[in-house]
Amino acid sequence: PLSPAAVVGAGLGGSASAYFLQQHFGPQVQLDVYEAAGVGGRLATVTVNKQQYESRGASIHALSLHMQDFVKILGLKHRREVAGKSAIFSGEHFVLEETDWYLLNLFRLWWHYGISFLRLQMWVEEVMEKFMRIYKYQAHGYAFSSLEELLRSLGGEAFVNMTQRSVAESLLEVGVTQRFVDDVIAAVLRSSYGQSVLVPAFAGAMSLAGAQGSTWAVEGGNKLVCSGLLKLTKANVISARVTGISLHSSEGRALYQVHYESTEGQGSAFYDLVVVTTPLHPSRSNFTFDNFDPPIADLPGAFQPSVTSVVHGYLNSSYFGFPDPKLFPFTSILTTDTPELFFHAMDNICPVNISAAFRRKQPQEAAVWRVLSPRPLDKPQLKTLFRSYYSVQVAEWPAYPRYDAAKALPPVVLHESLFYLSGVEWVASSMEMTAVAAKNVALLAYNRWHQQLDKIDQKDLMHKVKTEL
Repeated sequence: PLSPAAVVGAGLGGSASAYFLQQHFGPQVQLDVYEAAGVGGRLATVTVNKQQYESRGASIHALSLHMQDFVKILGLKHRREVAGKSAIFSGEHFVLEETDWYLLNLFRLWWHYGISFLRLQMWVEEVMEKFMRIYKYQAHGYAFSSLEELLRSLGGEAFVNMTQRSVAESLLEVGVTQRFVDDVIAAVLRSSYGQSVLVPAFAGAMSLAGAQGSTWAVEGGNKLVCSGLLKLTKANVISARVTGISLHSSEGRALYQVHYESTEGQGSAFYDLVVVTTPLHPSRSNFTFDNFDPPIADLPGAFQPSVTSVVHGYLNSSYFGFPDPKLFPFTSILTTDTPELFFHAMDNICPVNISAAFRRKQPQEAAVWRVLSPRPLDKPQLKTLFRSYYSVQVAEWPAYPRYDAAKALPPVVLHESLFYLSGVEWVASSMEMTAVAAKNVALLAYNRWHQQLDKIDQKDLMHKVKTEL
């Protein structure tokens, strides 16, 4: 039997991994979860005027089945939706504005962009439909030892290629116009990844699915999913920073020694199985691997810095062409890829606890806005967006991989029972992708531990799953 297992990181990846490991190996598995900062990782909130607001991972796609499950199991609730309209700003004018009337929105898109909008929808739907097969595979206990194998089983070589070529190239190929790519696609990718239409097609498709589907969030804050899963699995959360892992062997099996630093000093512990859910890129962590032969290589790739500023203040609506603030209709502003634009997106955000009586502030009132930008905003930039403000809270973090195409995807298996979760972000970065990867790692660990090789990297799974029913 498997004795202790360690999970490095208590963000969504770590807490979901702990939950799925316990689901598959059984409740007797002793789980240690190491976390240096705080449970929830990138799912964090900030407090403004005694109210909490999501500072980062804010919305979850309706088709996120694992996230939906977590919320159900933990007895959490979906936050009440508060309607609002969005628009795309070019630095001079709005290139696209949403209205209250759905048909008019469609008509506008149609009028501006012709059939491009339909072609985009069909493209995204086709990708999502194939991606949804993963839930069936996982329900039958199938796992994949690499991200390429996982993608191949869902959409063949075409899916693997989608991690190597840009979303712009893929969309132009299916007949979406350059103008639609520049105005609409660019704005969505800037608001989700802080990057351009050169991000890979697969990551782009996931982000576009979120933009056109219905999304939701957790009442009380998305980070409640992390703390909830860790409580449910009764995991032992150790507040310490893991500095490295060294390999030992006992009775022919690999044994991993996890070295860590905490306020009490340095320590270490031995495990049969380890899942690393923090990024292993040299720019992000100085993690050492000792005694591994062949050595575990440094992972290539850089991260895109992203700055979130939560500003409590009065919007300067005249900058957006609305001299009378009362008439400003938008709660969310996306931007096109224009050199002089210093921010990627901004939205008027609601607190994580929304009472039945809650209403959005009128546009002329002071509200809480979240501004996403590539660099911290300076005073003149803040004064451009806001007539005046009470407070600014800034969080700077290397949010997403810098999606430069033509890189091999990071490995999932680092050694016999040593697994790496964060590589999935190079396919696409979202809460659900992380949850899917956590389930895959748990199944992979279980199948390898029990030598169930017929459950790993199987070909023609669609057919197999049909015949198993």
